[in-house]
Amino acid sequence: MPETAKTPADDDVALDAALDPLVVALDIGSTATRGGVHDASGRRVHGLQHKVPHAFTVAPDGTSVIDPDQVTAEVGQVLDAVTGNRRLGTRIAGVAMDTFAASLIAVDAAGHALTPCLTYADSRSADAVAALREELDEHAVQQRTGTRLHTSYHAPRLRWLAAAEPRVAGEATAFWSLGEYILARLIGEPLAGTSTVAWTGLLDRRTGELDAELLTAAGIGAEHLSPVRDLTEPAHPAAPQRWPALARAAWFPVITDGFASNIGSGATDATVVTAATATSGALRVLLDGPADPLPFGLWNYRVSAGRTLLGGAINDVGRAVSWAQDTLRLSPELGSVLAAAPSDATPLVLPYLTGERAPGWIGEARAVLGGVSAATGADALFRGIVEGVALTYARVADELRPAAPRVLEVAAAGRVSNDHPEWLGILADVLGRPVTHVTRRRATQRGTALLALDVLAPEIPRAPRATGATYEPRPAHAEHYAQRRARFAEAYDALVRR
Repeated sequence: MPETAKTPADDDVALDAALDPLVVALDIGSTATRGGVHDASGRRVHGLQHKVPHAFTVAPDGTSVIDPDQVTAEVGQVLDAVTGNRRLGTRIAGVAMDTFAASLIAVDAAGHALTPCLTYADSRSADAVAALREELDEHAVQQRTGTRLHTSYHAPRLRWLAAAEPRVAGEATAFWSLGEYILARLIGEPLAGTSTVAWTGLLDRRTGELDAELLTAAGIGAEHLSPVRDLTEPAHPAAPQRWPALARAAWFPVITDGFASNIGSGATDATVVTAATATSGALRVLLDGPADPLPFGLWNYRVSAGRTLLGGAINDVGRAVSWAQDTLRLSPELGSVLAAAPSDATPLVLPYLTGERAPGWIGEARAVLGGVSAATGADALFRGIVEGVALTYARVADELRPAAPRVLEVAAAGRVSNDHPEWLGILADVLGRPVTHVTRRRATQRGTALLALDVLAPEIPRAPRATGATYEPRPAHAEHYAQRRARFAEAYDALVRR
């Protein structure tokens, strides 16, 4: 629904002033499980929000996993906290969930996990990617499914699992995303939204059907995956007794955080591109129908019967910032470092701590530091890492521009933008476009609530998104960053040739 300035501001609202129907939005990200109650205008209900931190288990071999039962327990804790107020009664009309995308869990016939949850950053299937690129026409695969052959997607991961854990692969009767697993544990149904299935890399972006060639390459049948379910088709299971406030709530199919982030940031059509700046990041724009043709460096996921999401993902954004802060033991006050004019002495950094996704899709890529000398201090290295992240966004933007020519605005949302808004000046300089700071924290959670409300309360106006400063590109910095982009491309090409 279009946002309008005549609706209430996007601030927290007291329960007594909240507009019915209410919804619970759950957001499972890379660093925490979050959730809260939202009113019909999309505002968060004050005091009914909760967060449970977590972390991926990682290893040098490319492992990146999390325990699905642990996250299921976290969701239970969140629901306990946000639905425990007796004054809620049965005002909650829906429960909606988003999770980090491209997750994979092998389950047995009873729905029990046989593996940890593989996250988007797990790169152990790199050899399977190489083999599939020899067997299949990757360009044709991408034009059908909207996805490249990469360690984030199911076909190579299932190949890898069959070779590395043949017993487990043989016992598996289904392969679920993290959200499907949680819903199966809570309500007995692994409801998979369109975007969740699309992020497996197995869904035809035009027809909404599973791709037969890739299913065969992955060694599975369509029966191993949950049916695609549109958001207009929530389930109405018997309410879990643990949460009486959810007695009449509909439960929505799980969606991906990328789709929710665009909606929550106000990027609801082809004129606004979202720069997501959480632990991982992305540039994404919603389109009516598929992008045709699709640039080879990008993905184009089907998110509903009429819409697709075009863009490219970046593994290491907040992760790169946090790694730098922890490793270099930096001061929390980094605004002056980020607001300073660019310098030729700043190291050139390719910030691939956990591999590259768009636009090169080199899952085994690792970070490169260039131009570091004995005179390089911690602040300069931090600045180089942040510039490297911005330059990575720019590589995605270069491919996005011809495929989405109507873009007028870049809307930046996420932890990094909120914690370090000065970095948006660097991003604007590198992209050569104005960047608007979406200041509402938990924009992804807000988007999940809004998508549920589009079904439950389409007639009620939504509160407009909260925004801060718009950062304009500075002409005086244009030549410096043009040279940086050229050097970045040279260093990247050298990395790929190794």
